[in-house]
Amino acid sequence: MLYSSFLAALGGISIATAYPSGLLSPDLSTGSSADVNPFVGKNYYANSIYAAKLDETIGAFTSKGDTLNAGRAKTVKSIGTFLWVASVADLTKMASTIKEALAEQQRTKKKQIVQLVHYNLPDRDCSAGESSGEYTSANNGLALYKKNYVDPFAAAVKAAPELTFAVILEPDSLGNAVTNLALPFCAGAAPGYEEGIAYAISKLQSPNVHLYMDAGHGGWLGWDNNLPLAAAEFAKVLKLAQKKQAGSKIRGFSTDVSNFNPYVANPRANYTQFSHSYDERSYAESLAPFLTNQSLPAHFIVDQGRSGLQNTRPTWGDWCNVKAGFGQTPTTVTNSSVVDSIVWVKPGGESDGACGPKINGQTAPKAGMWWNDYVMELVKNANPPLKPSS
Repeated sequence: MLYSSFLAALGGISIATAYPSGLLSPDLSTGSSADVNPFVGKNYYANSIYAAKLDETIGAFTSKGDTLNAGRAKTVKSIGTFLWVASVADLTKMASTIKEALAEQQRTKKKQIVQLVHYNLPDRDCSAGESSGEYTSANNGLALYKKNYVDPFAAAVKAAPELTFAVILEPDSLGNAVTNLALPFCAGAAPGYEEGIAYAISKLQSPNVHLYMDAGHGGWLGWDNNLPLAAAEFAKVLKLAQKKQAGSKIRGFSTDVSNFNPYVANPRANYTQFSHSYDERSYAESLAPFLTNQSLPAHFIVDQGRSGLQNTRPTWGDWCNVKAGFGQTPTTVTNSSVVDSIVWVKPGGESDGACGPKINGQTAPKAGMWWNDYVMELVKNANPPLKPSS
């Protein structure tokens, strides 16, 4: 979540407790009995690209004689984490990951779910710019995005029908379209966001692909006044996709991507006192009836990759390289009828940007770059503690 997004979200604070008339209760899941959670019975594939980066972390702990945390870092290598496909060049990494996952499935005879973040819209990250991408709308970015990025991405997953894919679509983008249109750059970017995501949905309709639109997090879109606005925006984009390809559908929504909110807050942070979406399970269950009212599927995946250490930031708006720990590992045991899975989306150790607190006197590197001191803190602060591997 971006700080400017948080400020915009504050305008939606309400302490009303009732849901608008005509909405289903928030604990009610949508979908038929044939609507199967795609994560159930699958192995969360651990991609080798992220695993290789952790070798530096293991080496750093080992050099300090810290064999316990070196073993814990080895465990992280085996935890299924999303691969971010954030440029055309990253399509090559995606192809190698698919090839490796197919080999792993054949070797182990266990069905793999490959987790991908589809992240390359023009004018990306309009409200902060720490994660701006390779395309701009001013330079024909939308057409290039469709032809050079979306089309080959869709072809790659379609060509591997033996695998199951969970794909998160363009984190933060539609959240900015809901709350940040007062920012001129976001107002100009939003139509491209909507068109680009709709196009991606229409192209990613292979039966082995399960799409999750990004829904920000509880501290952003979870305020009472923002919930119906968010659902309406999501419905608008899906309807646009259905005009491009009849029958286009999504599985659901992702929350807390690259953020630090707990799945269940105990205790809740003081800065959440005016929100019913004070943790991510509460947010999912608060948003669910508004989605249902828009004929959208109320299914969620929740990023807990860096949510293990709580109450380290003074405000909900702090989003950049917050002091954190690895959180609950991926599981379909969610204790919520609307949450498909806890997942790890943000690869812990990849910087949020050149911002946030220093570690050992070092300033954070640019977004996406590896920050080994930070991942060492994630390992040490993990909650629940990671079991070491030999």
